[in-house]
Parts: sequence; structure tokens; C-alpha cells
Amino acid sequence: MSVAAPSVAKPARVDVAAALKNAALTAIISFFLFLPLIGFQTVQNMRNELELETRFPLLLALVALITAAKLLGSLVIEPWRDRRAARPASPHKSAAMSAVINWFTPFALGFVAVYPVLVILFVGPQGALKWVDNFGIQILIYIMLGWGLNIVVGLAGLLDLGYVAFYAVGAYSYALLAKEFGLSFWVLLPLAGILSAFWGVLLGFPVLRLRGDYLAIVTLAFGEIIRLILINWVSFTGGYAGVSGIPRPTLFGIPFNANEDGFAAIFGLEFSPIYRTLFLYYIIFVLGLVTAYVTIRLRQLPVGRAWEALREDEIACRSLGINTTNVKLTAFAMGAAFAGFAGSFFAARQGFISPESFTFLESATILAIVVLGGMGSQVGVAVAAVIMIGGTEIMRELDFLKYVFGNDFDPTQYRMLIFGFGMVLIMIWKPRGLVGTREPSAFYKERRTILGSFVKEGHG
Repeated sequence: MSVAAPSVAKPARVDVAAALKNAALTAIISFFLFLPLIGFQTVQNMRNELELETRFPLLLALVALITAAKLLGSLVIEPWRDRRAARPASPHKSAAMSAVINWFTPFALGFVAVYPVLVILFVGPQGALKWVDNFGIQILIYIMLGWGLNIVVGLAGLLDLGYVAFYAVGAYSYALLAKEFGLSFWVLLPLAGILSAFWGVLLGFPVLRLRGDYLAIVTLAFGEIIRLILINWVSFTGGYAGVSGIPRPTLFGIPFNANEDGFAAIFGLEFSPIYRTLFLYYIIFVLGLVTAYVTIRLRQLPVGRAWEALREDEIACRSLGINTTNVKLTAFAMGAAFAGFAGSFFAARQGFISPESFTFLESATILAIVVLGGMGSQVGVAVAAVIMIGGTEIMRELDFLKYVFGNDFDPTQYRMLIFGFGMVLIMIWKPRGLVGTREPSAFYKERRTILGSFVKEGHG
């Protein structure tokens, strides 16, 4: 008795003609799309008159890059994906991937903990200021904001486009109370979180019956209302002038300055700004760890499982007897509290804040971090924040591109264009985000990872 061998589907042949046709169509569309955005530029001459200049080399280079990427995708990437999908899964590969996933988080935490030390060893104390502050502290702030918004969007499934408002409340709470009453950072840090949580509850009440696009519009309006209040209430917030001279955090009352009672003088060290930068780095590092730990613990509690039930199906959630009003309010309050903590740290780090730091673009950036990383995934949000915020800072270092596109070329002007292109790629290849798996908050006997393919798109 013979057993027939399982048939293996032959991969489809690559249609070169269709690939060239699609690439040509992509080139035409991208040319006319970017012609008014990049091909033309208005400049001001010596007589304060606007003149129209052309940047056709830059436009053609961008169109050629997009066309080449489309051609590469059609001829190489898509056939490779088809062959990979037809190939049976290897148990050795799955075991290796599981090992990587299990060891990634401890390795990442260890690297973040020793990152400032490594930077100082490689570039020295003076050169480390930029890398620790612009890359380390800045990225950690957005990781913390992403984890806070992940509670509202990723766990509870409530679309919030005004999250920056709670960030602003925390920053202004610390700045105004520290200047007027002389309270320390450690006293005002929890108070800023409480005040932001209070405003989160105030936002939650009017939107209890809203979902989807209507919820997004109302939360967007709430963020703009807070920003306009900060601009127009000049006697209280300073308006566009902002708040300056904000007190800095101290180490048990020891300031990080060049005075005789400063940190360097007390410990017999030569004064350097790197000490304060390292101190701020580890403050936001600890705050981020607290945010992650609290979020993970909340997911295991009944309120966390209620958030996930609300995200999956609100009607089914109500039918189970869950009070969706309290569930939504707790989600808004907890997410806003973490934004308040991050805002108070931001004000203490900068020493100056203004309404320009809390625009809608900040909310969009934080939401993009959550969506690109994978809604509900702590690791995915952290990875997306490193890519987006770190990528923005890396663009400031690409001065060599001026030799190619001219001295007036500024790579940072195209960061939103690159982010948009990256989001399109994520929608095509990873529609559930960079990390599409789900760790169950409650499990029976054995914890198993839920792959994104087993969960309906757009849901948990």
C-alpha cells in the first residue's frame, strides 16, 4: 500500500511586465503628488518678496527611490512572502523565535539601564550629553506616554486624540505650583498625576455614550480646548510666553549646579552638566518601569480584564453585568495619570514650557507609536517609540546629505513624510503592529501566546 506524498503548491511565476507597469504607474502618481510639495519652494529675497524656486533633482531622486522600492517589492519581496506562506512552519524556527521573545525584554531592560555608562565610555562625558538627553531621555518620555495611552486605546479600545491635554496638565501643574509655592519635584509628581487623572475623569463623563469617530472628534476637541486655555489665560499660564525658571529636581535636597552646595562640590567632583542629565535619565527610567509594572498588574486584575472585554465587544460586556461607565472612567483616569507624571517630568527637565509644546501633533505622534507598535503590547509600544523618536533625532545627524541635495536640505523637514511611508508599510505587512501577539491576562493551567492570526483584525 503506497502513501501519496503531500503535494506542495508551486510558487507563482513573477510577472515582470505587470511589475514594470505598476512601477511606472507608481512613478507617475508620486511625481504629480510630490510636485507641489517638494518640486517647488517659495523663498524670500532681499526685497522681502516671495520667489518660486524649483527642486527638480530632489523630486526626481525621491520619485526614483519610490519607483525602485515598488519594483523591488513586486519582483522580490512579494514572491518571497508567497513562498514563505506556502512553506510549512519549522518547529526549530518557532523554538528559536520563542527564545528570542523570552530574552528580549530582560536584555532590553539591561541595555537601557547601562546605556548612559556605555555612551560615556565611548564618547566621553561632554559628548554623552546629546546622546543621553536627546536619545535616552526623550525616547523614554515617549515610551511612558505611549504606555499610558496604550491603556486607553490598546486595552480599553477607546480612541483618544486629545491625550496631549493630560500631558499639558501635568506639566503646568508642576511648573505653576513649584514656582508659586516652592514645593519640590517629589511632592508635586504624584499631585500632577492626580490632577491629570481628575481631568481624565472630566473628559470621560461626556463621552460615555460615544464610540468610534465621534469619540475621536470629542477627544480632539478636548485637547484643543486645553491648549487654547493655556494660550488665552495669560494671567495664569503666561500665554504664548509660557512659564520659565521652573525649579529642577534635587537629590535629597542637593541641587545639580556649580555652587558650593551643589552635587559636584559636596562629593568632591569636577562640575559637569552630565551629572544632572544622568540623574534625570534614571528618574524617567524608573517612572517608565513603574508605568509598565502597574499596567501589567492592572491587566491581571478584574478592571484590566473588563477593559479588554470592553475593547472586544461593548454590548457583550454590558450583557455580562460589567459597569461600562466605571470601566471607561478608570481607563481615562489611569491613562491621564501617567501622562501627568510624564508632563511634570518634562517641565522639570526643560525648565521652560509653553503651549507650543502641547499641540495636536504630539497626540498624533503618541497615537502613532501605540498603533505602529501594536495596540495592547507593551514591548511593541517601546520598540515603536525607539524607531519614531530615535529616527527623528538621527535625522538631525545626517548632515552628509547636504553634499548630495544642497546646503538648504534639512532631513528633519521630511520626518512626517517618512513616518507616513512607514505607516503604509506597516499596514501592508504588519496590520496589527510590530508586535501582533497577545499575552492573555488570565489563563488556565498553561500560559500561551495568542498569535495575531487567531484574532479578528481591528480587535484585541
